[in-house]
Amino acid sequence: MNAIQLESILTCPQCGFAKKELMPTNACQFYYECGNCGAVLRPKPGGCCVFCSYGTVMCPPIQQKNGCCH
Repeated sequence: MNAIQLESILTCPQCGFAKKELMPTNACQFYYECGNCGAVLRPKPGGCCVFCSYGTVMCPPIQQKNGCCH
């Protein structure tokens, strides 16, 4: 079994700013404010959270193949 990755690099679709963030393991993150332009990111349609939509690594529940918390 592969180890769950807890860090992901989120990239803002508005300005391209990227930042490494620690993903929560006990909840999905539905909002994220870009530290550069202030845009509030929300999951893309069909996405479960901002990490699955804009990150380099899927959220922990998806990595564990448990589905995500909607």
